[in-house]
Order: sequence, then structure tokens, then C-alpha cells
Amino acid sequence: MNPIFDFFFGQYAAYETTDIILEIVAVIFGFLSVWFSKQNKVLVFPTGMVSTIIFVYLLLKWELLGDMMINGYYFIMSIYGWYIWTKKVDNFQVTPISTTTFNEKRISIAIFLVTLLFVYLVYQSFDKWTSWVAYVDTITTAIFFVGMWLMARRKLENWIFWIIGNIISVPLYFYKGFTFTSLQYLGFTFIAVFGYLAWKKNISNNLQTA
Repeated sequence: MNPIFDFFFGQYAAYETTDIILEIVAVIFGFLSVWFSKQNKVLVFPTGMVSTIIFVYLLLKWELLGDMMINGYYFIMSIYGWYIWTKKVDNFQVTPISTTTFNEKRISIAIFLVTLLFVYLVYQSFDKWTSWVAYVDTITTAIFFVGMWLMARRKLENWIFWIIGNIISVPLYFYKGFTFTSLQYLGFTFIAVFGYLAWKKNISNNLQTA
């Protein structure tokens, strides 16, 4: 086997073919979801729900509890976000892109801290503090929880949390042995940067036409 190919994908030799196919499908729908989010299209949610439900199954099977909870939370918040994004604020438009209010910033901090505590207790209960990965997983879970909540509310700052969490997740998932998912997060990072710029431009355009 080619040494380079073996380095990136050798770990899949021990995986079931079905799980590999499911991971690839989940990654594809994950990319579609993030792309639709960048485009400010509500399709971000149904595509994201397909991806997350597959990852919940796979991560439960692989005993990655923090990652599994992230995806379970994404699924629930996708339902909430789908409602918010299609909710009409008046007779002419749905909920627009905006920046976070002071109260939303306080809620974001609360979500971050509560998530840290919750994931810590889960790992403690299942005695999963076996490596440094668990600590990093706890932090990324908290970051992504805030990012998803802000995205569901159509807030510009959600992209900042996605960028930070994605950058951490690229080497983390590769270390865990999930190359396809690691590459997914690498792609997510670039899309998140352009998503932030696109949403910021949308806000500026709305202010100019107001």
C-alpha cells in the first residue's frame, strides 16, 4: 500500500464498510449544510439533520460521547433554527441576519460554561478521562454548542465560533483516526471564513438600504 495513502486512510482497514460509507455520506451532507448556511439558505437545516443523525449513530458506536452529544444537539437546534429562519418578523420578510445583542452574549457565555460542566460530568460518569483528547473534546463541544445556537438565531458571530472549533477539530479528528471527518472540518474552516464575510456584507447592505 502507498505509504502516504496508508498514513491518511490506513485506520479504515479495521472499519466496517457500512460505517465508512455512512461517514462519507454524513460528510457530504455536512458540506452541503455549511455551504447552504454560507448562502443564507434554509436548506442548511434539513441537510444538516441528515448529517448529524448519521454521526450520532457512528459516534455512539465509536464511544465518542462528546462528539455524539454535539451532533445530537445540532439535530435539535436544527429544528429550532428551521423555525427561526422561516419565521416572519413582519408581512414582508423572515428573521434577518443580525449581530448578537448584549443579552445574547450573556446567554452564549452561559451555554459555554454549562456545556463544559455537562460534558465533564458525562465523561466523569463513564470514566472516559483516559487521554488529553477528552479535555479538548470538552472544549470544542462547548464552542460548537454556542456556535450552533447563534447560527439558529441567524447571528453573524456564529461563524467565529465555527472557525475556532473547526481549526481545533481538524487535527483532533485526524488523531482519532477519522480522516474523512478531519478533511470535512478543514473544508468547513474555509467555508466559515467566507460565510462570515458574506453575512457581514449582507448586514452592511441591509443597513445601507434601510
